[in-house]
Amino acid sequence: MQMVSIALCSEMETEPCCEEHEDPAVELTEPEVREAIAEISDRDSHTELPCGPAEGGDKLQRKEQDETESFSRESTSTEIQRPPSGPKREGGETECKERRKLKKTNSWKMVRFQDPSTDDDVLERDSSAESLFPEYAMEAWTTSTFEELFMAEEWQDITEDRLLRKNVLEPGILEAVQPTWGQEVTVKMQCVLEDRTVVEKDCKLVFVIGEGDVTQALEECVISMQKGEITLLLADSQYAYGLLGREPDIPAWAPLLYQLQLLDIRDKPDPLTLPIADRIRIGNQKREQGNFHFQREEYSKAARAYCMALDVLTTHSRDLSDGDVEAEEEEVRDYRVKCLNNLATTQLKLEQNEEALHSSRDVLALEPNNVKALFRLGKLLSDKGEYKEAMEVLKKALKLEPATKAIHVELSKLVKRQSGGKETQEWKAKPAEMLGDSITPFLIPPKKKPSGISWKFILGALLVALGSLVTSMILTARN
Repeated sequence: MQMVSIALCSEMETEPCCEEHEDPAVELTEPEVREAIAEISDRDSHTELPCGPAEGGDKLQRKEQDETESFSRESTSTEIQRPPSGPKREGGETECKERRKLKKTNSWKMVRFQDPSTDDDVLERDSSAESLFPEYAMEAWTTSTFEELFMAEEWQDITEDRLLRKNVLEPGILEAVQPTWGQEVTVKMQCVLEDRTVVEKDCKLVFVIGEGDVTQALEECVISMQKGEITLLLADSQYAYGLLGREPDIPAWAPLLYQLQLLDIRDKPDPLTLPIADRIRIGNQKREQGNFHFQREEYSKAARAYCMALDVLTTHSRDLSDGDVEAEEEEVRDYRVKCLNNLATTQLKLEQNEEALHSSRDVLALEPNNVKALFRLGKLLSDKGEYKEAMEVLKKALKLEPATKAIHVELSKLVKRQSGGKETQEWKAKPAEMLGDSITPFLIPPKKKPSGISWKFILGALLVALGSLVTSMILTARN
């Protein structure tokens, strides 16, 4: 689980780099394949598929650009409206409703509103040692080593393995109810590494316990707190970012020290009671979480995040007027298509082919001409042996994107499977990294097994032996 500190925004466009890479583009030469696609395309040659998603092709990639961007991108900016509840600027200005830029740092969860003219100043302030709890700048927070804190007797163990510990600085409200799993909480928190580098800071972080919005350390600690309580939390890397860390600010296996206060506890709101704009915002936050986990190859967590996003992204509510229904339903439908496509790809990574099949069908129910979903569905149907339906789906995808080489590849394989050709099991394509942009089809022929000893060699050996025997007998008779 990871730290999420995302400001309110109406749209997030990040999608995971999560397309199948199993079928590099090839150029067909088999007559039967040409016959299969002749009714779809009259082209004799096709552009080369660049190294990338299996649903490649220049057209398909251009189509995906608006909804997909790489996880490796270090920062993104998107125009948004500053929410009325946003923090006041340092110069004492009141809340402003003018257009601002949402600056995303290298850590996707660290999102802050920044004035473009003062980006450097804001970043310097946010990464400085300024504390949200200046009155509690004690030795444990400022100078003590983590080893000393893990062994300190005055600290309480939250878990039995002593890898998650807390030290209460100010007790909460007496006899106050503690939060439970599934409830929504608001906390003020800041987090540092052992060298006291600030890596996380949020004066009003809202999350639902158990939904993976934050690290496991924060969820476990908040459950043990009372409203108003201020505490120090020391978390081993197993309860934070573990082996992978979080580029670029948190190294692998890095323990973290939190200082936090539980501000509010409430039940999680029913998504159907929320305005559609809030549902889109929350759904996109969940999708961002899924993208983060997908990049880390934590596919089960990614799939869970995408499913939670789909639960939120719905238009079944009473807050829509007749004039707004169509536009907002279309917006929600677009986001659902993104989540379903990402979910299907994640399910393929988990080898959940049946689930991926259903997710692809759900995409097509919302957007019948979605080429990515058509290609994925056709491939899955072909692998299941449902050749007739697979052929129809792939032909439709080819009609929409005739220059996409990966579709030709799958049609080629499908035709061979239908004809029962032995080549089906021998089809292999070299990786794009080895061949660069020029990828051509080939079949690797079965290696010939080395034959045994030649019969000619055996016959020759017998003749030599027989000749030697006859010569020996003649010489013996003469003597």
